[in-house]
Amino acid sequence: MKQTRALIVDDEALARERVRTLLGQATEVRVVGECGGGREAVETILAERPDLVFLDVHMPDINGFEVLDAVATEWLPAVIFVTAYDEYAIKAFDVHAIDYLLKPIEPERFRKALARATKRGLLSLLDERPIDRLVIRARGKVSFLKPSEIDWIEADGKHARLHAGRETHVVRHTLTRLELRLASHGFVRVHRSAIVNVDRIKELEPWFHGEYVVILKDGTKLTSSAAHSQALHRIVDAV
Repeated sequence: MKQTRALIVDDEALARERVRTLLGQATEVRVVGECGGGREAVETILAERPDLVFLDVHMPDINGFEVLDAVATEWLPAVIFVTAYDEYAIKAFDVHAIDYLLKPIEPERFRKALARATKRGLLSLLDERPIDRLVIRARGKVSFLKPSEIDWIEADGKHARLHAGRETHVVRHTLTRLELRLASHGFVRVHRSAIVNVDRIKELEPWFHGEYVVILKDGTKLTSSAAHSQALHRIVDAV
């Protein structure tokens, strides 16, 4: 039987120890690491790619929800929130958390949450949740990029290349996945290999067969394909 690889994230050492102890009898789970802060958690999730994360909400640098936003485009594990605050429960389930445990953790409640997580499978349903930031790894550093900072995105094999001003960044995700998760931020696909931030469009020049030449504010020109021009038609009709 394949073991579930778990990561424990909490800024309190005693809280991490409590989760680790409760996992001691779970032979189907192997702890691959512990983190005392949100930024450390982002780096560890991206490096270790755990199946399950026990995640605190309040941490001194970035909170648990921001951790999920940061890793969303590269690796999104199943999540069980473990926190002393009950007011974030609704938000936790909005992001499809497996469970929401309040401290001090009751052993029986913990076992039920763990059983639910392992039964449901290794990856959560967060994969199609809209994202508010993308994690960028370059030159040994982790930084964050807001969707509003991106001009357009092009496919690059199994990766995607983000164009943001004078900078470009490569992330390990397909264009289709990014299209789904950035749609709520005003991104539309204009071609099989490109999606564009609508706010960056300066002009649309009609082309053949209902297609357009899409001119961005920085002068970039992209030609839409007939199969992906419908979204641009709606933009023109709405003006």
